Amino acid sequence: MRLPRRSAAVLGIAAVFLCVAAVVAWRAEWALRGAALGVANSQNLPVSQSAFVPEPNPGFEALSAPAVFRSAASFEGRIYLSGPGGLFAYGSDGLLQHVFRPGIELPAAPLGELATATLVGRNAPELLIATNGEGVLAFDGRQFRQIRPAAAESRNITALLPLPSGRLLLGTAKAGLLALDGKGLQRFHSTIDGMYVTALAGTESDLWIGTADRGVIHWKGGLAESIAEAGGLPDVRVESIAVDGSVVYVATPTGVAQIRDGKVARILARGVYAHAMLPDGDTLFVGQLEGGILRVRTASGDEPSSLRRMISARTDTTAQPQNSGERIEQFFRVGDRRYAVTGNQLLQLSSGGEWRQVLRAGDGLLTDGNVSALTVASDGRVWVGYFDRGLDIFPAAGGRPIHVDNEQVYCVNRILENPRQGTVAVATANGLALFDRDGRQKQVLTRGSGLIASHVTDVALYGDGVVAGTPAGITFLDSSGPHSMYAFQGLVNNHVYALGVRDSGLLVGTLGGISLISGGQVRRNLNTGNSGMKANWTTALTEAGGDWLAGTYGAGVVRINADGSVASTEATAQGTVVNPGAMVSDGRLVLAGTLGKGLLVGDATGTRWKTITAGLPSLSVTALAIHNGVVYVGTDNGLVKVAEDKL
Repeated sequence: MRLPRRSAAVLGIAAVFLCVAAVVAWRAEWALRGAALGVANSQNLPVSQSAFVPEPNPGFEALSAPAVFRSAASFEGRIYLSGPGGLFAYGSDGLLQHVFRPGIELPAAPLGELATATLVGRNAPELLIATNGEGVLAFDGRQFRQIRPAAAESRNITALLPLPSGRLLLGTAKAGLLALDGKGLQRFHSTIDGMYVTALAGTESDLWIGTADRGVIHWKGGLAESIAEAGGLPDVRVESIAVDGSVVYVATPTGVAQIRDGKVARILARGVYAHAMLPDGDTLFVGQLEGGILRVRTASGDEPSSLRRMISARTDTTAQPQNSGERIEQFFRVGDRRYAVTGNQLLQLSSGGEWRQVLRAGDGLLTDGNVSALTVASDGRVWVGYFDRGLDIFPAAGGRPIHVDNEQVYCVNRILENPRQGTVAVATANGLALFDRDGRQKQVLTRGSGLIASHVTDVALYGDGVVAGTPAGITFLDSSGPHSMYAFQGLVNNHVYALGVRDSGLLVGTLGGISLISGGQVRRNLNTGNSGMKANWTTALTEAGGDWLAGTYGAGVVRINADGSVASTEATAQGTVVNPGAMVSDGRLVLAGTLGKGLLVGDATGTRWKTITAGLPSLSVTALAIHNGVVYVGTDNGLVKVAEDKL
């Protein structure tokens, strides 16, 4: 029986639609299977998962820095707070019960975000701890295990998102987004490789990824859609993300974007540096980087469109900030209780709507943990310079330090005692500050005082005065007055990082190699093109065994013999960075601080070397000093000391 032409046409069209629908469904199914998490066809990345067993501490003792909080989570009836200085466990009464310290009970790395989850293959929840350089730690309440990617660029964990399936998403600073499951570690998707991930929120099927410079990425149904400034985001840097039902909030340095149906609907708290957020009914609590907590009114989503447009047009929808001046790191909930983490305390939202302190971090001896310069004066006073917090001067008998922090003494590069004049010179980014032995600031020398540049990178005793290194050359400060030398007079490079003095000779370590100066003239320049230098950038100099040892950026430590020839040492290693100014010797040992590889310890002549990492609060050693048999080791995460004999 033949069908009428019209019926046949209808059936034909229906068949085409069914065929197309089948193809679309097939494609969608495979897209979801292969890309719902973006890892189905990815090759596993090398990763180790094992109990963390710390190496024995050779005897380092910490000079306590103030506890700094970055994140918090509730686990097994305790509140855990993490930060650069370790993991702090507080009881329900707000009392500190235990501190787990980097380099002692934990790997030598600052701690970051916390989360709790039961991961694939585990039968109970764990406290998950992101680290800056050592992957993820998982704590079951008794012991730690370490999830450590083999690739260094995958170990700086910037964000954690446990998923209900037991998978764990890891945001990184250099390797993009990674996914950990029962099969191992994989890259999330090639479109996100290499991105700096700052925040994660959502679910497996509806994921939001914040980045440092590309806005927010919405991953849904195997497809990635980027929302940046062109899409209405107030800034391309994402600080945090909060999901509240069908509404997503994205915090940026210039306001909060409210996203509905994948599009930016409104900008809240315009012009505010929003760092953390907590949606709470028709209120959004916004934690600022320095300005405390703002209470922001939000639209519920069911108002007439004209009313939503009117609200969106308002320039200020916020109340006065609470806890003004505090850096708000994170909000989190425990049951119906709401908490806010600041740099040094935990706040709880009271029934009256006020944020009140429930615990506070203990004070430390040090002002900060990011140490950039050290010296121990002949009278026993310990001078500690910081990357951006000025200077601490500790009395020889111990006790609280004198703290100096002003426009001139802010970013400290080098500290040098001048016994002949009874002064201490402090090289900073804003000049050369001169102190008396008791720590009183007397004078600050800048370009206006005769320096070739105000930014002083190093300073050394020379002749009857001192010589200062700067990014523009060197300046001699002696009885004849200030006079300078730079590339026009033969210096191998203007950007000076290190100075070394022996007799009447001066070594100048620069970005382009080393200049040997005597009699007021450059006698020889050493670089990779005309000597055995393995890297031009010279960051540190110290004398050992009658020769000079030079720390480099990228080739470890090389030896400069008395005749000016250059030779390798056991500590000459490709890729090893010696931090600026981080070398010292005393006739018994030579020490060199590295970027990310711990402390290099050499014998008196710098011939035999070993590496020490155990007991250090960070593997980035930034400053060193030796005095009366005690070694002081400054890092970007704290200061420790140890008897020289134990090294």
